[in-house]
This record gives sequence, C-alpha cells and structure tokens, in this order.
Amino acid sequence: MLSTSDIERLRDDLLAAAFTIDDLADRLGEPALAGLARNTSVAAARALGDGRDPQSSAIRLWLLQQPVAADDLKSWASLSGLRAAGLLVGDAELRATVELKPHGSDRSEGWICSDATPLDGRVGKPREDFVLGASPASTTLSQLVPPGRYGRALDLGTGCGIQALHLDAAQIVATDLNPRALDLARISLGLSGLTADLRLGSLYEPVDGERFDLIATNPPYVMSPPGDARLVYREGGFTADDLVRQVVTGGADHLADGGTLTVLGNWALTAGQPWGERLAEWIRPTGCDALVLQRELLDPFEYIEIWLADAGLAGTPQYLDRYRAWLDYFAGAGIEAVGMGWIALRKAGREHPSLRFDDWPHAVHQPVGQAFGDFFGAVEPSRLAEPDFLTRTWRTHPGLVQETVGAPGAADPQHLVLRQQHGFGRAVEAGTALAAIVGACDGDLPLGVLVGAVAGLLDVDAEALRDEVMQPLRRLVADGYLLPG
Repeated sequence: MLSTSDIERLRDDLLAAAFTIDDLADRLGEPALAGLARNTSVAAARALGDGRDPQSSAIRLWLLQQPVAADDLKSWASLSGLRAAGLLVGDAELRATVELKPHGSDRSEGWICSDATPLDGRVGKPREDFVLGASPASTTLSQLVPPGRYGRALDLGTGCGIQALHLDAAQIVATDLNPRALDLARISLGLSGLTADLRLGSLYEPVDGERFDLIATNPPYVMSPPGDARLVYREGGFTADDLVRQVVTGGADHLADGGTLTVLGNWALTAGQPWGERLAEWIRPTGCDALVLQRELLDPFEYIEIWLADAGLAGTPQYLDRYRAWLDYFAGAGIEAVGMGWIALRKAGREHPSLRFDDWPHAVHQPVGQAFGDFFGAVEPSRLAEPDFLTRTWRTHPGLVQETVGAPGAADPQHLVLRQQHGFGRAVEAGTALAAIVGACDGDLPLGVLVGAVAGLLDVDAEALRDEVMQPLRRLVADGYLLPG
C-alpha cells in the first residue's frame, strides 16, 4: 500500500491542485455538488468543460472516475508511489482504482480514501472486500456521539476511517475485519493529518481486556442468509441480528466507568415479543443506562429489496432466486419485520439502570449527540427523592417553546403543547397547571414553591396538585425539557 512519505506527497499534490472542499465548491457550484451526492457526474463534467488544469485533472481522476492523461499528472510527486501501490493504473492514460473525496470535520479537513461508488446509473457487484466511503449512515453515526473530549475512543469497524476523523479523543483505536479497509483508513487519516492505532480483527478481539471512554460503531448489521457471498462492510456472517447483540453486550464490557457506546444498527422483530422487550434482554444484564430509538420499521420485502439493490443484484438473473432465499431465511428465523435505529449505552454503575425504548420516526434536530448526553445526565436528577426534587430549582431548556391550539377567537386554547426545538424534537401536551409550573421554572425558586404558587392561582389544593404533576415533571426532566437550575 501507499507509504507514509507518499501519503504526505499526495497531500501536497492535492493541495497544489486546489482539490479541497471550498475550492471544489467554487469550481463546480451547488448543482454539480448536489449531483455528485446523488451519484451522478453530469453536472460536474459540464462545469469542468474541456479544462486540463491541475484541479480539473484531480476532479476527473478522483471524483468522476474518468481517465486522465499521464502528462497532466507528471508534476505530482506522489505519482510513482500511487502507481506502485496500484491506486493509479495505465500508461498514457491513468485511472484511479479508489476514490478520494475532500472531507471536513470539527477536528480537521482532509480527504477520505475508499472504493468508488458507481456513478450515472452504472450497476455492478462490489468486490467482497469493498470499502465504503462517506455515506448517510456514517454521517448519522458521527452526529450520535455526545460532544466532548474523550480519553480513549474505539472506532469499531472503521472502514475507510471516516469516524476516526470525527472523534475528539486523546487516543483512538480503530479496528476492522477487512485488511483492505485498514489500508485505506491509513490513507484517509494520513491525508487528514490524524493518527489512530489501526488493528485487524473481528468485533472486540483486537481490544481484549481494554476499556474505552467512547465506542462508536456502524457495524456490518445486514441480516443475509448464510452461504451468501458476503460484502464485508455490511454483513458479519452472524445469525439474524446476533452481531448487533454482541456489539452491544461486548461493548458494555469494554466501557470504562462513565463510558458511552453509540451504535447505528438494526434488529429483528419476532412474533409475540415487543422490540423493546427483546432489546432489553440484551441490555439489562450489562447494568448500563440505555436509550434506544427505532427510527424505521421495514417489512421483510422492503428490507430485502434495499440490500439486494445495494449488492448490485437488481435486474440480474440472480435477483429473484436471492430474493426467495432471503424470504425463506427470514421465515425460518421468525423475523416478521426489521427495526433500524440508534442505540446508546452509558456505563453508570447503577443497581437499577434506566432503560428507554422509543419508536421515533419523527424529524430530529441534528446533531443529536447532545440529546443523548443530556438523557444520561438527567437520570439521577429525575430520580431524586420527592423532597429533594421539590427543593431543587429547575430551568426550561433554551430550545423549548410552548404552542397553543384552539378554535379561532376562543378565549382559551384547547391544547397546550411543550415542544423541543432541539435534539429529538419531542413534544408533550400539558395541562394548564403543568404548563404554568414549567413556564415559571427559571432557576430562581424551588419547584415546591412554584407548585404552591400555581395551586393558589388556580384555587386548587396544593398537595393534590403536587401529586398530579410529580410524575409528569420527572418525565420532563428525564426528557430534557427541564434542566437543573
């Protein structure tokens, strides 16, 4: 693979060619960038015209998957190294065997090295050790991580290295089962000026006995029939959703005290058991607090069609045979539907951890990492003994608004809704008394005083009102509507 010195030369060549995020935006324009995001090159090619300048050559070579005259790259100091590593092939004309995309994060700006995604409607079966580049899934995972500086972080199943580019940690360990993924991740990290301890192996084998403050993973969770030719980046060769289960249970064993595990994955829904109950069986023995959001629910047909198309089988003679094999596999495993979503665990060391499972297909306010962190931080305050809960001061989250719904011209609204304009975007209908108490929470007066004051305004018994609003108020604290004052 590419040597460290050649990675440094390649970085210099890319900078000299103005192959950066801002420079590409200036050269190509929004329509072309949007087209590339849809895997079409037409707008970008038109924006380049017949240009043969260094920037045009870099864009054609690394993004548009087009040949470039070798003479147009003769000034590149990394050229011989790229050829020797097999990343460029050809003589008079050169083609790239990988894709390089400019990429930025809060930590750095650089490039991601991965296999190329087929453009312009081309269909082809990926190689078994295909290394996926930036994707909606990888972007989502980076947004699930609670913000902050971590000591040790584990990027489990690093792929092209994109998560490692986003993790803010003193030490990053990045693992993968695919040796080729580690080769390309090393290029991605090197081009971006970052380092990580890259290790080969399955799941937690490469980090046996080690503990981390953060584990982030988008594992190969696709549930395909055994015996299928596996795509390593998406299929782990486990039965049904057992890989995700092992990621969750094994991750808890590798968390330091207070450490966080974030997982983007899917799980099977089986007859006679709610999905949250099934996942609770995975998580409860770990002793971790957990928040799990099911973002999508797919029937077997939808799920299978997505992944057959992803494997390049749509329109091929094998399509229907593979479709039937998947259906038979799901039927034999008792899989009636597939849930897709987000799993977050915090190693809190509680005797009675907080487990929360929500169907949440609604729009959220990304990044939601802060909302996950707030959920874990709110467990203890929401569980305070009643006297302590009432003597505490609370304040409304700055992203909270109150909405009223009613008939035009009516004196009073029919509904009062508290809605989050942050994080998960939750909303709850509140009665007059609860809304008044929440509205008065500004961090100055103890909650018990506010409850008594609202009881006086409404001319109701203060003790009865306290009993009525206590559980809803605890839920508002747990869900981030109210923060400690």
